[in-house]
Parts: sequence; structure tokens; C-alpha cells
Amino acid sequence: MTPEVREKIQVLFDLKGLRMTRPRQVILDAAFSDQGAHFTADELFEKAKALDSKTSRATLYRTLVLLVDSGLLHEIDLGKGVTSYDPNFIDSPDHNHLICMDCAEVIEFEDQHMSVLGDCVTRRLGFAPSNKTIQIKAKCETLRRTGSCAHKAG
Repeated sequence: MTPEVREKIQVLFDLKGLRMTRPRQVILDAAFSDQGAHFTADELFEKAKALDSKTSRATLYRTLVLLVDSGLLHEIDLGKGVTSYDPNFIDSPDHNHLICMDCAEVIEFEDQHMSVLGDCVTRRLGFAPSNKTIQIKAKCETLRRTGSCAHKAG
């Protein structure tokens, strides 16, 4: 966990009047240990259980809600039929996702043009943008070209 993330979490806990308990710390360490990695609640639970076998699902779900509500995590749908969580909005609030429909690979990217376009569209329609999530779902060029892809399961 980066010092910036640690500071934001501490500010959040101070504002909410929450104590940093051992179970919460374990969940936070698991959530922010691998910057860049998206995870589901079940995946986070397994990571937290590996750090401390006493981790409870109830604490995990309460902590997830707290982190999402505060903007430290974002809920995203990566096309797998389950909610995933993205810790990368802290460092890269304007990043987007390219999701391969064939192999399920997720690539994060930033493009200033997409941010400008989003601002233009919302303003033209009479809205003030507060946040955005752009996902592009595409077919795997590697799979189409070669017949196989290192990311494709099975």
C-alpha cells in the first residue's frame, strides 16, 4: 500500500470515527497490496484469509462498502458476471478498460482524447461530469490472427 493510499484511508477512518482494527488492516492490505490488480469480493477474501485466517466475510463486505462509498475503490463490471473492484482510480482517476471478449484479458489505458470527449458530450447535453467509466469490449486480434492467445483459458 502506498503512503498516499494509507493517508487517504486514515483520513476516511478519522472522518467516520472508525478504529483501524486488525481485521480491517488485513483487508486493506489485501485490497491495496497489488496495485493494478482488479479483484472480486471472493478473491479479496481469499487474499485476506491467507494473511489472517480469522478474516470474516462480514467485515470484508462492510469494508468494501466503506471503500466504494468513499471513492477509494470503484465497482466495475469486467464482463465476467460478477462485480469486480478497481483500486487504480486513486492513482489514475481517468483510466479506462479494454476487455477482450475472447480471452477476458483486461487492459487499462488512459487517453486524453476520451476525457475531452466525455466532458464535451456531458456538457453539450447539459450535465456536469462528476465521474466516468469507459469500457471497450473487443475481439482478440491475436486469437483471430494466430488461432491462439496466451490469455485464453482452456
